[in-house]
Amino acid sequence: MINLNLEENLKIKLQQQAKNNGHSLEEEIIAILQHHLIEEKELSLNLAERIKQRFSSLENVEITEIPRNKMRIPPDFD
Repeated sequence: MINLNLEENLKIKLQQQAKNNGHSLEEEIIAILQHHLIEEKELSLNLAERIKQRFSSLENVEITEIPRNKMRIPPDFD
């Protein structure tokens, strides 16, 4: 069991989040620490990949690649 001296408002927020996620307070603290200390290091800086990973747990959702056109030549105002 983790025994932390938490401010009451922080403890209440953690308990609410744990309840919403179906975790005990201890499980929620561990999940938060794992996410921020371990998984964050493994994430790519590529925004598209991060978005894809974020929504990968949702079923029947596919994020398709948006086709891009060649960049236009900027106008010359001389």
